[in-house]
Amino acid sequence: MNVQKQLRQGAYRSAGFIGRYQRLVSDTVIPYQYEVLCDRAEGAEKSHVVQNFINAGKAVRGEDTGDGFYGMVFQDSDAAKWIEAAAYSLANFPDDKLEKRVDDLIDIITAAQDEDGYLDTYFTIKDKDKRWTNLLEAHELYCAGHMIEAACAYYESTGKSSLLDVMKKNVAHIYKVFIEDGHGGFPGHPEIELALMKMYRLTGDEKCLALAERFINTRGTDPDFYRRECEARGWQVWGNDPGNGEYQQSNIPLRKAKDARGHAVRAVYLYTGMAELAAETGDSELLDACKRLWDSITKRQMYITGGIGSTVHGEAFSVDHDLPPDTAYAETCASIGLMFFASAMLKNEVKAEYADVMEQAFYNTVLAGMQLDGKRFFYVNPLEVIPGISGVAATHKHDLTQRPGWYACACCPPNAARLISSFGKYAYGENDDTVFCHLYAAGSVGFENGMELVCETDHPYGFTINYTVTGNGKIAVRIPHRSEKYTLTVNGEAFDGKPQDGYVYIPVSGKAQITLVLDGTPRFVYASPKVPRLTGFAAVCRGPLVYCFEGADNGGDVLSLKLDTQGEIREQDAPDTLGGTVKLLVPAVRTAQTDGLYTSQRPEETPCTAYAVPYYAWGNRGENQMRVWIPILQ
Repeated sequence: MNVQKQLRQGAYRSAGFIGRYQRLVSDTVIPYQYEVLCDRAEGAEKSHVVQNFINAGKAVRGEDTGDGFYGMVFQDSDAAKWIEAAAYSLANFPDDKLEKRVDDLIDIITAAQDEDGYLDTYFTIKDKDKRWTNLLEAHELYCAGHMIEAACAYYESTGKSSLLDVMKKNVAHIYKVFIEDGHGGFPGHPEIELALMKMYRLTGDEKCLALAERFINTRGTDPDFYRRECEARGWQVWGNDPGNGEYQQSNIPLRKAKDARGHAVRAVYLYTGMAELAAETGDSELLDACKRLWDSITKRQMYITGGIGSTVHGEAFSVDHDLPPDTAYAETCASIGLMFFASAMLKNEVKAEYADVMEQAFYNTVLAGMQLDGKRFFYVNPLEVIPGISGVAATHKHDLTQRPGWYACACCPPNAARLISSFGKYAYGENDDTVFCHLYAAGSVGFENGMELVCETDHPYGFTINYTVTGNGKIAVRIPHRSEKYTLTVNGEAFDGKPQDGYVYIPVSGKAQITLVLDGTPRFVYASPKVPRLTGFAAVCRGPLVYCFEGADNGGDVLSLKLDTQGEIREQDAPDTLGGTVKLLVPAVRTAQTDGLYTSQRPEETPCTAYAVPYYAWGNRGENQMRVWIPILQ
């Protein structure tokens, strides 16, 4: 059963670095994204999301649907993720105007629900008779999952049950179709599994648990299902291959899965649902599968930035150790899903490796997915871009040098907004007698077990974390694997407790002042020799931040740099650069340019200093070269 649970909504009041990001999401990202959903944002691609719900409401009432349905088949999920982000924001920063806007949108969504509980604008507008006949491609269960998450979040933030009531009715409909009426299918795009577990914990509705078990236990037991479904329906959305079970994680029963393969976002959403179910039911066989899949991702298929899904072909995992930096896919949503998976695993066993990966993914790929002003977004997160090649060459079309304003497939922007707004849920956890500090997040926390905590830190740039804890119980503080040295004091005296799976457990009786000092020394990092593209390369990191080298800091050219890893990396405060950061000054040499494409003469090398900035902030100063991995001086 659950070893620990996520923090309840609204229990964390942010400050510092996270507080600034949450305020940016509240003040800029959420209002901007709503304008996009309403097709009012200047320069953004047409969304039609809100209008789809309006038109679906007309269809339910038997009225003319106007301009019909526009956009992707999963367009409804953009509204759901926006509502979820808005719900978390309301918990952080109450706002009557935003709450009224959400209520109005929920009214529109409510009017789009059919009498039997069905809710999906694509089929309500386009073809009611085709419902539930294309699970492979049509994303009905995916959209339902995101709306369930939105409903739970809004109820927890405001106490309003309007959307929750809609989704209870929708879940009852899905239960009837898949359990009472015996529909043999399962979601093409996993997501509803983790959402059902959220709703079960909130409402206790056994239908949610039964459906989650049904979808997870059925998946992969009938590898031929999608092919039969495709033959029976005779129509398609975009032509997914029904026989590619590896792509949709449906080729083997999930309890036998060993390797993470296929579409990366689908995979980690699915694995999150599996881990949530294992935590709720104590299913050790399911948990063992989750552990194998976790190791497959994090030990053999994850970028240094916490990015996953290395190939553009299917937005997917490739094979072990295939991690090319310049053609990386590393979708923002995939790293967000990886954080979901890690958080769910922490409910099964409290081990620092899960929180280490959450931290790695968040401070690098997730934050890199959003421009510093909150108005432009990356879907793909490469570790190297070269203007003239990236976004231009056929092999690099997906790797852009600048963040677009919006996408026709706009899953990542609202996903980032909801993750940042709910950061406290991932940073802290609790059980009856212990509070868990998984991530270092400045601010205050009130726990259900009666304990309270105030955290003061400049993390991720500062490495001293001060906790003031009141109450009776224990506090579990994570010691990250990256910090080879640390000091820990309790009420001014050294605490010699040994870490258990990366956490130090400290008893608290009344009040305690705890100070953790981590090692923030900048460091060179090297890849395994099994990663072919990175042999003879190094990256630089400081704390949880992966750094990159941009042309803007290096005379426009990073391709001619080689790092001198025998030298010492220096730090330089840069309060006026990229919203305030710390630059790293790295000893290097610069290789002289040659006249021809090839030469038999060894090029001259001149000592220089290479300047690096945090990867999350790259691409904010116009188009220029960028590299995370740089050749090393031999």
